[in-house]
Amino acid sequence: MSGEPNVSRQVRMVKRRFRRFFDRLGPGLISGAADDDPSGISTYSVAGASFGYATLWTALFSFPLMTAVQLMCARLGMVTGQGFAGVIRYRYRAWVLWTACALLVTANTVNIGADLGGMAEVTQMMTGVKKLFWVPVYAVLMASFLFWASYYMIARIFKWLTLVLLAYVFDALLAKGDWMAVLRSTVVPHLEWSGEYWATLVALLGTTLSPFLFFWQASLEVEEERKIGRLSLEEREGATDAELRKCRIDVVTGMFFSNLIMYFIILTTAATLHVHGHTNIKSAEEAAEALRPLAGKGAYLLFSLGMIGAGMLSVPVLAGSSAYAIAEAAAWRGSLAERPSMAREFYAVIGLGLLVGLALDYGGFNAISMLFWSAVLNGVLAPPLIAILVLLTSNRRIMGARRNPPWLAALGWITVVVMSLASIAMFATWK
Repeated sequence: MSGEPNVSRQVRMVKRRFRRFFDRLGPGLISGAADDDPSGISTYSVAGASFGYATLWTALFSFPLMTAVQLMCARLGMVTGQGFAGVIRYRYRAWVLWTACALLVTANTVNIGADLGGMAEVTQMMTGVKKLFWVPVYAVLMASFLFWASYYMIARIFKWLTLVLLAYVFDALLAKGDWMAVLRSTVVPHLEWSGEYWATLVALLGTTLSPFLFFWQASLEVEEERKIGRLSLEEREGATDAELRKCRIDVVTGMFFSNLIMYFIILTTAATLHVHGHTNIKSAEEAAEALRPLAGKGAYLLFSLGMIGAGMLSVPVLAGSSAYAIAEAAAWRGSLAERPSMAREFYAVIGLGLLVGLALDYGGFNAISMLFWSAVLNGVLAPPLIAILVLLTSNRRIMGARRNPPWLAALGWITVVVMSLASIAMFATWK
């Protein structure tokens, strides 16, 4: 009996420490969780079902690459006091700026349509109500949230919403995989010279290193500065060692969380669908339905709820990142911390992105195909944007003493080369 109070006290202490740690996290965690959107979940499901454990190594391989890229984005926002597009506007010609924005908005719009369609299809499976009813319901719900909630509320809700993705960790435990094969596939890379494999690899890289996250991460760092009263550009410029250290912890935690979820989704679908011959899965919706007889109703429900929760987080981030980029490029007033009446153009971009994404679903575009191919599109479009990011964050005139250390710049260029070569291999093996 005497030990019980001590155990209870230790439990409370662990809870307090976790809460303090979680409260310190911000843009990095949100970016990492938003990376696992319905498009990403579908891509991971296709990879696991089609190739089994063979693509597990990509979660470990991509972790340092995406961490380096997002860390550069965060540092850019913190040190310059501007978003990614805002810095490009001051340093490059207009055609570079608007080409970057066009790449972003194109990828984001397709992603929004794919994610809305994916959420609607999962909800249709769970309720029996047609997906065309759910697509506008989700779009209006998320538009209302972005238009009328304060930035502080949005940030806190997004942070807690990230925990929904832990459903996929429990799914993997229910799947009961071959753990020796899992370990071997995690540490030993596997490559196949086939169009299907390289398209899947490009999609995996594209959904982990998504262009929308580059703009979102930098802009959210600026919003965090505004939240503490640094309203002018001069007040936001520069960053202390303590701020950069906190940012690094936030980004590394967010990217680890993102890749952890990616890993367990591939593992779940490999241990169930691939092992039982269900290798022709085209989306997460099909994966969820196929999981039911193989891993039980619990796994099916966890997978489906995780898909909806991921969409609730990622669609606002997609629409928001487009709005931040266009507003910064056009020098418009724009921030999620401002009311729509004070930033009409900014919120108009959000509304338009949701409307066009909605139109893609009603226009007969297949959500199943869009989910996977939007990830492929991200993989093809990301390298030039990453190259611009590395150049900006390595420039002493822009970053001063906070320019990229050699190891960070090297990881950035490795990411550009790896993603470019994967895209070339995909087109070379295309049939």
